[in-house]
Amino acid sequence: MRFINPAFPCPGAARTVFYRGLILCLLLGVLAPAVAQGDKRKELQLELQLLERSAGFSEKDTTYVDLLNRLAAEMRYFQADSLQLLARMALEHSRKTGYTRGESISYMRLADYHSDRGASDKAVEYYIKGLRLADELGDQKLRLILYNSLSGEYAYQGDYSRALNGYLTSLELADRQKDLLMQSIVNENIANLYASQKYFGESLEYYKKVKLLNDSLGNEIAQAETMSNLASVYADMEELEYAMFNINRSIDIFEKHRILDWLAFAYETKGKVYLKKFDHNWALYWYHQSELLHKELDDDRARIDLYNGMAEAYFGQENDTLATRYATEAFRISQDINFVEGRQKCARTLYRIFRKKQDYATALAYHELYQELSDSLSRNENKQSLSLLKTKTEYEKQKEALIRDNEKALAQQNRYIKAGAVLLLIALLIIYLVARGKKLQHRLTEELRAKQEILEKRRAELQANNETKTKLFSIIGHDLRGPIGALKDLLLMLKNGEVSSEEFQGFLPKLRSDVDHIYFTLNNLLSWGQTQMNGSVTKPAAVPLEHIIAENINLLSEIADNKSIRVVSKVPSNTLVWSDPNQVDIVVRNLISNALKFTPENGMVTLEAEEEKDHWLISIRDTGVGMDRVTLQKLFGDHTNHTTYGTANEKGTGLGLSLCKEMIEKNNGKIWVDSMLRKGSTFFFTLPKAKKKYSQAV
Repeated sequence: MRFINPAFPCPGAARTVFYRGLILCLLLGVLAPAVAQGDKRKELQLELQLLERSAGFSEKDTTYVDLLNRLAAEMRYFQADSLQLLARMALEHSRKTGYTRGESISYMRLADYHSDRGASDKAVEYYIKGLRLADELGDQKLRLILYNSLSGEYAYQGDYSRALNGYLTSLELADRQKDLLMQSIVNENIANLYASQKYFGESLEYYKKVKLLNDSLGNEIAQAETMSNLASVYADMEELEYAMFNINRSIDIFEKHRILDWLAFAYETKGKVYLKKFDHNWALYWYHQSELLHKELDDDRARIDLYNGMAEAYFGQENDTLATRYATEAFRISQDINFVEGRQKCARTLYRIFRKKQDYATALAYHELYQELSDSLSRNENKQSLSLLKTKTEYEKQKEALIRDNEKALAQQNRYIKAGAVLLLIALLIIYLVARGKKLQHRLTEELRAKQEILEKRRAELQANNETKTKLFSIIGHDLRGPIGALKDLLLMLKNGEVSSEEFQGFLPKLRSDVDHIYFTLNNLLSWGQTQMNGSVTKPAAVPLEHIIAENINLLSEIADNKSIRVVSKVPSNTLVWSDPNQVDIVVRNLISNALKFTPENGMVTLEAEEEKDHWLISIRDTGVGMDRVTLQKLFGDHTNHTTYGTANEKGTGLGLSLCKEMIEKNNGKIWVDSMLRKGSTFFFTLPKAKKKYSQAV
């Protein structure tokens, strides 16, 4: 499926000069090869050349900027570098002439370029800049298109909640402007959003709306685009006859008009239909047709599904060499443009290929990556956002029904009022009833307000409990499910005879590492769960800190030895703190484990304690990779549970530092960190000194 991002038609204004001579050379030298690829690009190029040569060329004119932006939009899937160059020229000239509208459209074109290159954050930044300028201008048409484009970018990022909100805003703007084409486009994008999450019933409901709008428009190209996307949805639903019917009709239209980017997508979709039928020969035929067109295109995102589909078809033909080549290339492109969904699909294909090759180590690595990416793409907030859309649709239906009922009730009431006007007695009775109704309404309003306050309080409590539960399940799903799932699959392969005992022995070092990680994660998880569920009570006592540090150094010595890391304790003897010994033990173990995790081989970890007026200042310094400012700001956040891999690809729980912060603060201490990239990090925390009477007892 393709999220539709329409080009904005820029109307002309007065004429003006812009890099006279230079632009003409640029167009002849850079854009000439693109002329044969479409009459529209050729026409725009000629318009630019004629405008450049005209006698009345003036620097105050905005026509030139509009033409540059229009040509940039047409070059999007053919020459990305030309798209960027033309958009930057249009942006520079717009700023010089104070042409805000041209500047807004230039930002949108630059955002398109960065989106296709995988620089999603940069694309969002430029879309928002363009949107702010459109807001200043009050240009509702431009705002509509920018909201739609920005929402599509959020969808590519997998942030379906923001994508949904943007599309709903776009739909309101399109309805307000009575723009049937944009109503069709936005409804189709919402349908694709549903389909991407396998909500096919809701997706087809929105496609019904799109079909009605397209029929009203009478635009066969828009109809063909819809049929292509609908064919892809039907293919995913295994409704292959419907898929083939729609894709054949769309191919006829795209071939007739020579719309290469959509034709390439249609050929790829037809290949997918044959692949679903297990007809690998015909699937490869249509995939190769699409591949030939892609030689004329510059659309990396579209190549991912194409190459992954070709890999699956070759795999079905047992041509493992070509299957590996295409799947690897698709995976590389997905990484280059940071396309999570593409990486997920390719990881699954590569897992199947390497498993068939009996390269179980590589297959296991891709299987774990596939599970991790699948969990990331199916986050609860994304599913909730689409459920929200369903709820909103039902709400709109209920709202319309309620309006109709209210209109009927109002008509009935008007008849009573007219009849009441005849007799004064009835009028007085009505006045009395209204007064009584107001008094009753006031009383009911007060009761409702009181109940609402109770509900708000309960909602806040439920939200806090849900956040704890969500964080718990996120960690379990992310950090325990992958290793346990991999272990389960490996044991199943051993049971089925797919892996010999000797091969299974080769997996043991990694499995041991996974089990150690699971054990460490469970310890942290249980400790954190006790603190969250009010099951853990801090019981301070006079604790010799040097003993706890020594025990944990000994406990983690094997990890340090494996990486040849020296762990040195300079903590003086009789370092007594007034704290809960179990909680201090968890903090020390997590911080030493983190230091070992991010310190490369032959590094060093140093522990020191400095006595101050009423507390001990403890530091754990490593010679590891360090952290940037963005990471430092996120370290101790309450909702932070992001996992970072160590220098030897060790896994973490994403929970340790937040757990350390909770426990240090429960013991009346503070925790912070200093770090420099490639220099290392130092974690500091304070604990109260043990009082003299307790020190003597120890």
